[in-house]
Amino acid sequence: MKKITLISGLALALMAGSNLYAADSLRIGIEAAYPPFASKNDKGEIVGFDYDIGNALCAQMQVKCVWHEVEFDGLIPSLKVKKIDAALSSMTITDERKKSVDFTHKYYFTSSRLVMKKGAVVDDQYQSLVGKTIGVQRATTTDRYATEVLEPKGVKVKRYSNNEEIYMDLASGRVDAIFADTIPLDDFLSMPRGADYAFVGPELKDPKYVGEGAGIAVRKGNSALVGQLNAAIDALRASGEYQKIEGKYFKSDIYGD
Repeated sequence: MKKITLISGLALALMAGSNLYAADSLRIGIEAAYPPFASKNDKGEIVGFDYDIGNALCAQMQVKCVWHEVEFDGLIPSLKVKKIDAALSSMTITDERKKSVDFTHKYYFTSSRLVMKKGAVVDDQYQSLVGKTIGVQRATTTDRYATEVLEPKGVKVKRYSNNEEIYMDLASGRVDAIFADTIPLDDFLSMPRGADYAFVGPELKDPKYVGEGAGIAVRKGNSALVGQLNAAIDALRASGEYQKIEGKYFKSDIYGD
């Protein structure tokens, strides 16, 4: 009897130590103002690549997706206070963020770039931006680059909650440029509202800022959930479901090498 009790206690200890994720639902935080990854349709429903991928991952893991709409700069704080279990919202995997959360491996990759009025020219050192105002989304990798590289050169930086706000200020002339991830900007340029704008300047691919790609963030130490999500991402790619979802929103492969 003592041996059985000892074995049972050891098994429970091992399960607790592995931080086993065994819930029947997964609370996912998403910013729904970042098309084509996540936005609202005319019915007020969340749509987009991130949303579809999240639902496919939940189906693969056999759990129910419970979506929570959160502003981007509130995603990591929401994880820390356990309002959500995961943040699936085009969050770039960086060493700085790894200090606060754990990540899955990437589920897509994008560089970053500037968009301005057609005809504008920006040199590789950004000297032509001195005195001009660029819009960035707060708490993003482009915000970090703008803070560390562009502001010291004399470029004015205006920070926003989401890209949609920057697009409006770009159209009204309150900012001269938007600096953001290339994929959503490419989507913006393909629309009528982006017809008067174009990519300018160098493409930012420095791993220090663009990281390893976009990953799903979870609370520190939750290795079981990271493992399950990684396995689900790999399963979606192996089955072709990932490519099917990708084809709804993009003309080329965004996963990268």
